[in-house]
Amino acid sequence: MQATTHLEIGASDSQHFLCAWQAWRANPQRLRMLHYVALCSDGYQSSPSDADLKPLTEQLDAQLWGLLPGFHRLVFEDGQVLLTLCVGEFQTLLKQQQFEADSVFLHTAALAGLDTLYTVKAIARRCQRGTVLTASPPDFSGQDALGAALKQCGFDITQPDGCHAVYNPAWRSKKSSAAVQPGACVVVGAGLAGTAVASSLARRGWAVTVLDGAQQPASGASSLPAGLLVPHTSPDDSPLSRLSRCGVRITLQQARAVLKHGTDWGHTGVLQRDLDGSLHLPSSWAHDQPAASDWCCRASPRTLAAAGLPTDSPALWHAQAGWVKPAALVRAWLAAPGVVWRGDAEVAQLNASTEVGGGWQLLDATGQLLAEADLVVFSAGYASQALAKAAGVAAPDLQAIRGQVSVGLQADSDPLPPFPVNGHGGLIPAVTTPDGPLWLMGASYERDAMQPAVKQPDHADNLSRLQTLLPHAADALSDQFSPERAQGWAGIRCATPNRLPLVMPLHAATLWLCTGMGSRGLSFAALCGELLAAQLHGEPLPVEKRLAVSMQQIK
Repeated sequence: MQATTHLEIGASDSQHFLCAWQAWRANPQRLRMLHYVALCSDGYQSSPSDADLKPLTEQLDAQLWGLLPGFHRLVFEDGQVLLTLCVGEFQTLLKQQQFEADSVFLHTAALAGLDTLYTVKAIARRCQRGTVLTASPPDFSGQDALGAALKQCGFDITQPDGCHAVYNPAWRSKKSSAAVQPGACVVVGAGLAGTAVASSLARRGWAVTVLDGAQQPASGASSLPAGLLVPHTSPDDSPLSRLSRCGVRITLQQARAVLKHGTDWGHTGVLQRDLDGSLHLPSSWAHDQPAASDWCCRASPRTLAAAGLPTDSPALWHAQAGWVKPAALVRAWLAAPGVVWRGDAEVAQLNASTEVGGGWQLLDATGQLLAEADLVVFSAGYASQALAKAAGVAAPDLQAIRGQVSVGLQADSDPLPPFPVNGHGGLIPAVTTPDGPLWLMGASYERDAMQPAVKQPDHADNLSRLQTLLPHAADALSDQFSPERAQGWAGIRCATPNRLPLVMPLHAATLWLCTGMGSRGLSFAALCGELLAAQLHGEPLPVEKRLAVSMQQIK
């Protein structure tokens, strides 16, 4: 399934996007995904004036929050309609795109103060032969600066009033617009990373088989009973912070769509304690970015009191955060149409297919054929390194990280906060289970460890962290950390040197890697699945190009 892509430059409201969405809905077959990329200088408002568009407007309004400078991926129609809102300076935003549009809508007021020729050149780089550009108001005729720039950059002005132009350069474009066609895909690894990729590719028409050596999906690090979904913050708003916000937004959309709130996940918000006394927020958020408060703000005295903390404690409140059961998300993604799961299928060898058209054969340790595919994606955590070597390609630099959490059943009398708290380890209270509400505390961080056995010393370390993080909660739960009563979970996570996940091709367009998410699989998996699919199909990226490039660093 290929996408139709529209680019709007200088958008301030949703009128054009809503009309494109309505037209997509009017197509009874809906054979193509709709990508709509809107470049905004600051805010983006809904357009409720048209009664026919009201149902779409209501869906859009629910996602119009936290529009800080950068890219924001909004998802509708089960992932078939994607709106990418890009906030910032237009020329900079155009540089960070990587797609070819079918149509362009240009608000000519957006050119004020910009170099017209330079901007039109940037627009042309996002066009393919035949792309239609429409201007509003229609004030170019070929004699003014805009019209002259369009002609110089390969556009033919097609109407006397000068409101339409078609990209039809006299020269041959050096760009390669050949998108990969959907076929058979095998994803190796049935955790968050692998099943997110499988779901994203299946939505684009791929027949996806997910292979894993375990008997059940989510048997590795994704078997964690519950994990935190919370954005990272940093004074310089680092790539990790920006990527985490993009990922949290997409995971929240997925959780609302495929999980049961209160059972599989909870949109509770998360309190982040700053035990060193500093609030790690970018300085630009203080006055210039009001949308930042949608994401994160100083915790109120009432919130701190609810956590059993002094009301003057330095802490942050993340409104768009909560807890998720990873295995529930894995099962939901495996249930997507076009995805098939196979356990007890441990891949040990990969051979390039001798059939016409290429592809790969995946074999087990005995040499028995497990599957054949046009596309293979390694999402097996630390084991992806060995799989890459087995395929004869450069192995990425990955590190195994063992993590352990302590868990226990929560009594009604336990003085625990009504929301998760992190900052020195993390406490997640009131996770729904058949046996009653569960609390989790952790996790440890042991580098280069491959054995996931639960260890009593780690329970003691988790209690020590809890005593620092939430003293009242630690006093109430301390007995449950004793050697006689302690219960826990341990797993092996996979991390990279720069703490960013890896999403990159290993061999042309037929062998990919999606792994290295460390302790932030819930924040990164859905984003990485969409990023891989976008790069494979030449679609608009869900993040700025420079951030996508930062996720392709092997060393």
